[in-house]
Amino acid sequence: MEEAALIRAAQAGDDSAFEELVHLHDQNVLRLSLNLLRSPEDAYDVYQEAFLRVYRNLDQFRFDCSFQTWLYRIVSNLCLDQLRKRKVRREEQSHTAEGAGGWDRFDGLAEERAEGDPQRRLLSLQLRDRIEGALAGLTPRERLVFELRHYQGLRLRAIGDQLGTTEEAAKNCLFRATGKMRAALGDFL
Repeated sequence: MEEAALIRAAQAGDDSAFEELVHLHDQNVLRLSLNLLRSPEDAYDVYQEAFLRVYRNLDQFRFDCSFQTWLYRIVSNLCLDQLRKRKVRREEQSHTAEGAGGWDRFDGLAEERAEGDPQRRLLSLQLRDRIEGALAGLTPRERLVFELRHYQGLRLRAIGDQLGTTEEAAKNCLFRATGKMRAALGDFL
């Protein structure tokens, strides 16, 4: 069944049509959430909340944009909210951890691949840490735009649509994010 027909059937109360819509988009929603949040638990929470919101608000979908754009807008907003909450929590924790001597979560993680030469493994770990640090240095909106463009492969117009802004605003945000990433990764590039 064509997607538009599935949407209309789901709007009319057909649960199997809604399940089919979820099945068509669930992997992309989960991948987007996981790429943005870097936490399986948070990604699954966003995944569930996104489809719950779609179910509750499907009658408001008016076909003025693609269903994927509408769905990604919901997911993007939920991820932005989660990233903002995380930033607030991290700031609160840093104040309490200052007295206790802070710790880095990645210090206790072992390298998953045993093969390869040690120097390459070390460079890989350093690069991963630098990329994570550079991504953490972006604002939630910059990170979202950067990841939608580079990890999801979306065009700037689609990103602008998902964020409820213009293509030019998405382009400017991507430019700022890319500049910050280049500055943070300068000696690795």
